Amino acid sequence: MSGTNGRGARPVRLGPRAVAALVLISAIGVAAFGWPLLAGPDSGLAHSQDAPWLFAALLPLLVGVVVAMIADSGLDAKAVAMLGVLAAVGAALRPLGAGTAGLEPMFFLMVLSGRVLGPGFGFVLGSVTMFASALLTGGVGPWMPFQMLSMGWFAMGAGMLPGPDRLRGRAELLMLAAYGAVASFAYGTVMNLYGWTIVPGLGSGISFHPGDAVADNLVRFLAYCTATSLGWDLGRAVLTVVLTLTVGTALLKALRRATRRAAFEAQVTFGAPEE
Repeated sequence: MSGTNGRGARPVRLGPRAVAALVLISAIGVAAFGWPLLAGPDSGLAHSQDAPWLFAALLPLLVGVVVAMIADSGLDAKAVAMLGVLAAVGAALRPLGAGTAGLEPMFFLMVLSGRVLGPGFGFVLGSVTMFASALLTGGVGPWMPFQMLSMGWFAMGAGMLPGPDRLRGRAELLMLAAYGAVASFAYGTVMNLYGWTIVPGLGSGISFHPGDAVADNLVRFLAYCTATSLGWDLGRAVLTVVLTLTVGTALLKALRRATRRAAFEAQVTFGAPEE
């Protein structure tokens, strides 16, 4: 009996069941973030009311993704252990910046981990890391399931970048840095969509008006993002780029080495006994 595992570490393959679970989670997430834009003026908007329902739907679906990846790709206890270790490291990194000017070093780890381990593993890692971070820092609240979804998408996107088996070296680092910068702004924008609809007392030019045309509210939303979070998103993007370019090579090698040792997707073959 022998195990074969190619020279390079491959991202965890997504089977049809894992893809279906990710699509379902993402569809629920899009609806959870965007439904206030389509609601009427008397709908009683309050994300704090729908957050428990979103959290209740998110947890079993996350477990479903993990189970589907185990069934489709043959992940073992080593892979689950790696998920736990990376989530713990990410949760420990997040408080280091204390949220100052958006400086959150966990984002670059999510980019590199998603790149090496693939979109499905990345989504689960991002969500679990944010959950662990909330427990660690006391940041549990109605915003938590929305943060879990946003961070899951953030790490999943890194796993969907092109050339995971071929692109290496400086070109790969530049691509990951560029993705980290763009995705850092995207993360802040998506989270703004959660908070914007429930923050009272904003100026008329940037406040959410329930029941107004979606296009009109989106114009106000862009003004809201520019006025309230652009600086934070810029700090997050700059730190992610700097960390990716400075320590990215070493961390990518470490993650790929650990992936090879965990023998993700190793195929077991049985040979004829020697006479």
